[in-house]
Formats: sequence, C-alpha cells, structure tokens
Amino acid sequence: MTVPQKPVRAAGCVLWRRAPSGDGIELALIRRPKWWDWSHPKGKLKRGEEARDGAMRETLEETGMTCELGPELPTLRYLVDNRPKEVRYWAAEATGGSFEPSREVDRMLWLPPAAAYRYLTQERDKELVAALLSALHVTGEGL
Repeated sequence: MTVPQKPVRAAGCVLWRRAPSGDGIELALIRRPKWWDWSHPKGKLKRGEEARDGAMRETLEETGMTCELGPELPTLRYLVDNRPKEVRYWAAEATGGSFEPSREVDRMLWLPPAAAYRYLTQERDKELVAALLSALHVTGEGL
C-alpha cells in the first residue's frame, strides 16, 4: 500500500494594477524560461512560512513588485512529477517596484484581463483571472 504524499505547499499572487490609461486594470504575467510558460508569480513556501508571507515574497522575487494582499482566491491543486502540489493565491495590488530579468523569470508583461487570459499557458491559471475580476467586482470583457 502506498502512503499518499504530502502536497508541495506553494503560494502566489494574481498581481494587478490600475491601467496607466485610467481605463480598467492590468495583470502582471511572468515568463519562466525553465518551463517556457506564462503564469502568475508563485513559488514554494519555506519551512514554517505562512502562505500569505510566501505569496508576497515570491511576488517580490519574481516581479520586483511590492504589493498589498487583497482577497484570497481559489487554491489550485495539481500534480508535478506525480507529486501533489497545492498553491494558495491572493489578489494583490502592485504598490511599487520594478522588474529585473533573472534566470528564473526572464520577462514580465502588464496586460488587460482578456489579453492576460489568452496569454496564460495553463488552463488552471486562467481560472484565477475570472476569480480576480469577481473578487474586485470588475467586468472582464472578452473572457
């Protein structure tokens, strides 16, 4: 009998800002060259780290942006190399900072929600766009 593996615990943010044009919001997406994908900033929690703290730390590390956490969004659960992974997400408004490319994240884009939805590689990440818009009481034209 196999013992179920404890899930890898991770946390992240669906990072947003008010559009510079003053019309709506934009979401930050990152590209990870290791996976060649577009996703929301996230990462594994450190031993004993609270998920909220990990979400903010990972967002800062991957995007260079400080943020203010808003409502918690759905937790995503999926397998990575046959091991369960559980990622808790929060809506997070960007409050400052600037992006610097790294080996882990080589690009970041600010996109309107409908464009962000289309750019995201994983279907599960797309669900978070709708959850963010609902949490912020914003409409998502084109989703």
